[in-house]
Amino acid sequence: MATRRQAGQGGKPPAAPKNAKAAAKPTGKRAAKVELPESTALPPALAQARERIDSIDQNIQNLIAERAKWAQQVGRAKGPLKAAVDYYRPEREAQVLRKVVDRNDGPLHDETLVRLFREIMSACLAQQEPLRIGFLGPEGTFSQQAVHKHFGHSAHGMPLSSIEEVFQEVEAGNADFGVVPVENSGQGTIQSTLDMFLTSKLKICGEVELRVHQYLLNRSGRLEDIERIYSHPQSLGQCKTWLRQYLPKVEKLPVVSNAEAARRARTADDAAAIAGESAAHVYGLKVVAGPIEDRPDNTTRFLVIGRELFPPSGHDRTSLLVFVRDQPGALYNVLRPLAEHGVSMNRIESRPSHEGKWQYAFFIDIAGHVDDVPVRAALSELGEFASQVRILGSYPVAVL
Repeated sequence: MATRRQAGQGGKPPAAPKNAKAAAKPTGKRAAKVELPESTALPPALAQARERIDSIDQNIQNLIAERAKWAQQVGRAKGPLKAAVDYYRPEREAQVLRKVVDRNDGPLHDETLVRLFREIMSACLAQQEPLRIGFLGPEGTFSQQAVHKHFGHSAHGMPLSSIEEVFQEVEAGNADFGVVPVENSGQGTIQSTLDMFLTSKLKICGEVELRVHQYLLNRSGRLEDIERIYSHPQSLGQCKTWLRQYLPKVEKLPVVSNAEAARRARTADDAAAIAGESAAHVYGLKVVAGPIEDRPDNTTRFLVIGRELFPPSGHDRTSLLVFVRDQPGALYNVLRPLAEHGVSMNRIESRPSHEGKWQYAFFIDIAGHVDDVPVRAALSELGEFASQVRILGSYPVAVL
């Protein structure tokens, strides 16, 4: 009893047997075999590679932080500016990205490195205040993708209901810049964008070229459920061969944007939308088929619109709006100075000028910046044969 009481009241426990090993052995039973997993230790070569990657990651992070501090220093050197738009310089960004491409020896693709550096520049600029970028909404449009490609994800996107509203918000100063589609490689010009320049005082500050992949989306993911398809008219045109082959009897309904098409498709089992794959994630739809565009190189060009012109970047394009006099050889006389001064014309498009019946204005894209000597000389002569010449913008050619 004394021994139990001592143990129960905090006394020393009973001494272990002298032959502890013998006492620990199970009697009359075989010991269970324990199967241990293979060692999880990394091979020395892999461990060394990961250690080196960790060291590189730390250096990259330190360099990004240093770049951000120098970006702040650039802002201070520019003086007491008021908004992010005062710090943004598209010609400088284009120069930086071209150097990235020139330095690239692989293994990453040019597009990958340009995207990474674009995001770094976007984040550094957003230290002051994110840029406000108007685009044709709602969420999930190709215009939004163009915003991310050109300005990075640190910019604040403003989805708007129409191209006209994008112009209005930039003119009013509610948006710093706008992004609007202007032409597609297969379907041609977006006329509503050109028409806005006939009356707007905004300038073209940049361009974006976006490879466009179209997808057929609906709620069920089944082709046989589809009785009507919503999409932007441009997208319907880009997919007309595929639609004729696989859905010839289905009703095609044009809407103001592909994101709007996706919003409508999510409300009915028999409806579908043609839109980008990102719209499926935004609006909870399933991919029925895709890409379904007729041309594998399907590309849409977007314009960046703002309130001022910027200096040359070294590889630029100038857009002109020319009103010609009604006389024989008028267009020839307008174009001749470009040829004589060695200025290449990239594109010409005519639109009703809205100044009189059967009167037209010409939208002309030429190589070079308005500050380049050949361009300036050609423009000075061009004015002799045109009733009005407006410089819509001189801006960097799209980098990838």
